[in-house]
Order: sequence, then structure tokens, then C-alpha cells
Amino acid sequence: MLRTKTLIGALAFALGWSAQAQTKWDMPTPYADGEFHTRNVHAFVEEVQKASGGKLVIQVHSNGSLIKHPDILRAVSTGQVNIAEFLLSQFGNEDAIFEADNIPFVAAGFDQAWRFYQAQKPVLEKHLAQRGLTLLYSVAWPGQGIYTKEPLKTVADLKGTKFRTYSPMTARLAELLGASPTVVQVPDVPQMFATGAIQAMITSSATGTSTKAWEFVKNYYNTSAFHPKNAVVVNTRSLLRLPKNEQQALRTSGAGAEKRGWDMAKEREKEANETLAKNGMTLHEPDGAMKSAYAKVGDQILAEWLKKAGPEGEQLIKVYRTGK
Repeated sequence: MLRTKTLIGALAFALGWSAQAQTKWDMPTPYADGEFHTRNVHAFVEEVQKASGGKLVIQVHSNGSLIKHPDILRAVSTGQVNIAEFLLSQFGNEDAIFEADNIPFVAAGFDQAWRFYQAQKPVLEKHLAQRGLTLLYSVAWPGQGIYTKEPLKTVADLKGTKFRTYSPMTARLAELLGASPTVVQVPDVPQMFATGAIQAMITSSATGTSTKAWEFVKNYYNTSAFHPKNAVVVNTRSLLRLPKNEQQALRTSGAGAEKRGWDMAKEREKEANETLAKNGMTLHEPDGAMKSAYAKVGDQILAEWLKKAGPEGEQLIKVYRTGK
């Protein structure tokens, strides 16, 4: 009897210890479950759990349900949450390096966007580290294009429009195009168009399909102006408190999620363009005059950004353009 009680006690202790040894984190993300970034996050957390032998469990809270997008960076920096995903350029006002990938027409297309990321990554990691954060991976959105209700004869047709933006850089782009920038989070886009609060926007074809853009606009200009990136970061103190194998599970799974995510982004752009057309939208390729007008605006934004970013920004652009 004594031996049986001892065994039962030992088993109960072991089970209790096992439960205590499991770490559970909450992970806020700003986009809906159907969006490819969020699907990639779900795959990432499943891989982390598997690689950690079930010891690290991450609960995803999508679509801003736990923490609204503008508050996510602060939440993960202060340790309110241990891990999070956010759009880097959302916080461009706080750090110019975060919005480097929003400079229009500097790195258009996925190949150029990947090269730009390789130049940006060391500086980005340094700036995140200053906030107590470690970068696990970063994935680009499809190229950004312009959505309008009426066809554009020239870029000047955007003057005076209420233009949906999502970052300081896109707000500046709207200003230089003569439009009135209006910050609107993705879930609110359909309602804001319906009420006339916005009349045009710049965003990816992916966001266009997830918001069913064909219900409120008819034209999409495939400018591929830039490829903003989401970042998945972990609070560094939280990371270092984990056993080494669980830290490695996060890093290894992050590397896999980055590669998978970029492939998903390319496929998402292709599918999204087809979906927009299938639902009655007209997809336009900007003519020479439009490209020239956009490039002029891009040059001005780059010059302004370099003043804010200083020597680090100049070095980033140099490395991107020269490879050294």
C-alpha cells in the first residue's frame, strides 16, 4: 500500500511538473485568419510546438482581437505579450528604419524587395534589439497598387481625393499626389468606402481581395510601388528565459516561415490579381506618364527619408544599390 501511494504521489508530481514546464504565450496579429500572413503564422506556431516537443505553445489572436495594431509594438516591447506580428511601416514615425521598405519605386517587384530586405535586415535587427526585441522572420506583402472608383486619366486625377493610407510613408505619398490622407485599418476599409470617408487607396492586391474591393471600387493600378513587410518578433528577455532547445525551435521555425512566407506572397499576388479581374475590376498597367509622375514623387520621398534616417539610411541604400 505504501509503495502504491508512493508511486501515485510520484506520478502526480511528474504530471504537475510537466504542466508547469509547458510555456504558453499569446501572440497578437493584425490581420484576419484567411490572410496569407496569418496562415503562415499559424503554420509557424504549429512548427514551434512540434520542434519544442510540446513545451512551447503559442495561441494566435488574429485580426487585432487581443491588441489593436497601433499598440502591438509597445505591447511586445514591454513584455505585455511575449511574441507578436506587425507591419513594420505602421511604426515609421517611431523609427525611420521600420519604414524603409515603404519608399515608393526604390525596390519594386519581389526580387528587388528581397535584395532590399537583405540590406535592411542587419540595421533592422539592431533597431529592434534597442527595443528589447529579437527578429524571428519578416515577410513581404505583394506589390502595392492604387485603387480608385473612377479610371485615372493622369495622376492629377487623385488631387483632392480622400485617400486611405496605413503608415506615415503612405500618408506622405498621398500628400505629394495632392490627395487627403486618411488612416484606416484593414477591417474598416469597406465601411469607410461605403460612407464616402475614403475614395481611393494604396494597398496590395491581397488586401484588395480580402476586403472585397470590387464592392466599392472598380479600378486597380498595378504599380508594384513597394513591398512593405510584416515582422514577427519575440521579446528578448522572454526568449532568453526559455530553455536552449525552445529558443532554437523559435529560430528554426522562424527561418522556415520566412522562406515559406515569401513564396506565399508571390502566389498570393498572382491569385489576387486573378480574383480582382474575375470579380469585375479593371486592372491597369500605368502608362509612361504615370510611371514618370510616380517616380518623381518617389525620389522626393527618398530624399526626405534619408534626412530622417541619417548615415544608417544612406548606408542601407548604398548596400542595396551596390551590394557593398
